[in-house]
Amino acid sequence: MPEHMKPYFPSAVLLLLVVYLGVQALTGQRGLLSGGERDEMLVRRQAQLASIMEQRRDLEVRVRYLRTDSLSRDLLEERARAVLGFSDPRDYVIRVSQTPVTATQTHIS
Repeated sequence: MPEHMKPYFPSAVLLLLVVYLGVQALTGQRGLLSGGERDEMLVRRQAQLASIMEQRRDLEVRVRYLRTDSLSRDLLEERARAVLGFSDPRDYVIRVSQTPVTATQTHIS
């Protein structure tokens, strides 16, 4: 490195460091310009949390009915049939497919 460039080398390194940190402050994962993405993720996570909380409440109710002191015979029978895969010969069984219905399937020929 030439002698007349040596005093400018630390300043150049410092300038590059400041530029790098400035770009990261604006566009990095936690940067100023990524606030919209964080807000969208927050909304998605809140919806996911609400869904999980609803599932938990449903499961808590089911568990409460399966306890010995407040046993619901109907719920117990329903769960036993679902787990074992049996049905009563007097029952009407309606099978529902798990595939989503598309617009072409809804039109009757």
